[in-house]
Formats: sequence, C-alpha cells, structure tokens
Amino acid sequence: MFQDKKILLAITGSIAAYKSILLTRLLVKAGAEVKIVMTPAARDFVSPLTLSTLSKHPVVIDLANNESWSNHVQLGRWADIMIVAPLSCNTLAKMAHGLCDNMLLATYLSATCPVVVAPAMDEDMWHHPATQANLQKLVSFGNKVIPVERGELASGLYGDGRMAEPEGIVQFIQEHFFLKQDLVGKKALVTAGPTYEPIDPVRFIGNHSSGKMGLAIAEELARRGAQVQLVLGPSAVNTAVAGIKVVKVQTADQMYQACMAAFAQTDIAVMSAAVADFTPTVTNPEKIKKTAGSLTVELTKTRDILKALGQEKRQGQLLVGFALETNNEQAYAREKLAGKNADMIVLNSLNDEGAGFGYDTNKITIFERGGNEIPYERKPKQQVAHDIVDRIVNMLYAQ
Repeated sequence: MFQDKKILLAITGSIAAYKSILLTRLLVKAGAEVKIVMTPAARDFVSPLTLSTLSKHPVVIDLANNESWSNHVQLGRWADIMIVAPLSCNTLAKMAHGLCDNMLLATYLSATCPVVVAPAMDEDMWHHPATQANLQKLVSFGNKVIPVERGELASGLYGDGRMAEPEGIVQFIQEHFFLKQDLVGKKALVTAGPTYEPIDPVRFIGNHSSGKMGLAIAEELARRGAQVQLVLGPSAVNTAVAGIKVVKVQTADQMYQACMAAFAQTDIAVMSAAVADFTPTVTNPEKIKKTAGSLTVELTKTRDILKALGQEKRQGQLLVGFALETNNEQAYAREKLAGKNADMIVLNSLNDEGAGFGYDTNKITIFERGGNEIPYERKPKQQVAHDIVDRIVNMLYAQ
C-alpha cells in the first residue's frame, strides 16, 4: 500500500498518543519507512523506546543532544508526507501561529511535503472558537485535517474530540495521497444489501444484510478510477463518492434484471449482495389477516445471479462472488468458485467475531481461480474493500 513511501510521524502530548504505536506498526506493515519526531510532553504518554523499536529509527525529540543537533530541515525534506497524530490543542495553536519552541514545530515549519493532522482533545476544547479558528488557519496553509470521532473521552465525557483510529488514518492517507488510479477506463458492477421478497403488502422474507461491505467495495473501485454501477437492495447506506451510479431494487428478480442488463458492458462484477434464495410463489395482494389457524407460505427458488453472470462471462471480464457460511466454509467456497464460473470468491463466516451482517468490520479469505487462498485478519470494511480491490486489480491485469 505504502511501499517505499517515507512517512514522518509527529506525536504530541495527548492521551491519544498510545494509538501512535499501532499507527506506526500499520504504516511499517504497509511498506512505509517511518521516522518519528515527538514533543517533550509526548514522552509522558508513550515510550520512545517502543516507537524506535517498531519504526527501526531513533525517535527525535530534542533540537540538541549534548554536542550534536537534530537537523529539522533535513527531516522535513526527507518525508513524502508528515502526519501529526495526535495533534494536541496546544500544538495546534502553536502551528497555527508559527511558534517554534521544540523539534516537532521546527520540523513542521521546515517541511516541504504535505502535512496531515489528526486532532485529539476534549469536547469543549474541540468546539471552542479559538480551536476552530486555529484549524481553519492550518487548512488555509494547505494542511489536511482528519476529522475527529465521537466517543468516550479521557475526561469521562462522551462527545466529539477522539482522534481517528489508526486504521482510519491509514485509509485517509492512502485515499488522499497514495491511491493508485489503476482502474481508469474500467466499468464495474457491484451489488449490495439484502433483497426483500414480499409475502403480502406489509410482510416479506429478507435478511440482516446492511449493504456496508458492498458499498465499501463500490467506493474503493470508484476512488481508483472505475465507473461503478451499484445495484443496491433495501438499505440505509448511501454514498457521496463521485463515479457511482446507484440503482435501487427491492427483490431478487429486480436485482437479477438490473445485473443482466448491465453485465455486457462491465469489466468487473462484484456480487456482494445477500440475495434471497427463495421467494413466495404467490404474493397476496391484501394483508394476510391473523387467524386461529397456521399459515403456510409456498416458496420457490430465485434465479442465481452469480451463476447466470458466470454463464454469460466473456474473455477479459472478472467475476467476483461472496460466500457467507456457517459450516464447512472453505469447501463451500471452493465449490462455489468452480460451480459458478467465478474468478474469485470472498468467504466470510458468521462464526468469526466481528464479521458478517451489521458489523463495521469483516474477516475474509479470498479464493482465486488458479488455486490461491489468501486469508486476512479482521479489519474495518473499508480496509477489507481495499484488499479485495487489490486482488481484483492483480487478477484483471494478469489475464
């Protein structure tokens, strides 16, 4: 993701500095070379020894050490990007007004690379007019601000001011600075969400799919240059990402029709929707009244969208399916890969903690035509989408 990128991580005196340990680890794991500069106050919250061990570089804190001095100009010119995370209220004010009383500030004022800040402070400090004015000054300097999150704060209050999570910071950096436009000129079809199969005007057969995973994939494809059509079942999710055309449907048949109509002009198709396997044979035109007796609903199979697309697939098209299983997961995924003429199956299991319907995280294994099986750790769905699209790009250009 960040292979050979040079990232300068600047850490200020905030309780959120503990997150910088994981942030350093994620950046290094993504291929970046990471150097770290800290304010003296940051030492009270996180150990320089821990950070230097993870980054494999000495942590710079002081302008001078005995008879030597730290070259802040060289450090500011070395980096491809400087990330200030966490950014305390105090350092924010100093950056906004050009103060320079420590190594971190001297490096910031000397930096020739883009600067991104991730603020962290208590809610009242965050909302104070002085803080907001300082943030606007940083933005006017060309710096980018990663929005704070809402949650439990160090004071014990609940509100705005939490520093973004390390995974979110990595995602922000990738999207705004290092995202490859490797799908420009490609057309993608993505399905997301559940389908609702009506029993009568008020009742339906459905499932708990939120549509979050499919939406994340559609957004990742669009950010990387693809023209995306998202066929979305009944869901509360929405997107503001440019390049996505949303087609809303309700039933499995409507989703089938939309996919079949779009597939011929598609380079990449990702079938991540949780489509109902069965639909009522007859839909009652009036609400079925509750009676003393039982109710029997006859069901018939819906059309298999992934299989239908697999039968229509031509050379050069890439077809991706999803498998959500509760037992014999790997065997079912391999069977689905072969039986549906897919190029890739993304497996996730309801047995994995934090995976499946409704969660903001997922844990997947990718099965590829050719025999590759690639397991991933549990991650936020935006990061999972990045992993999936990376494999799509790899397969698409290997054909």
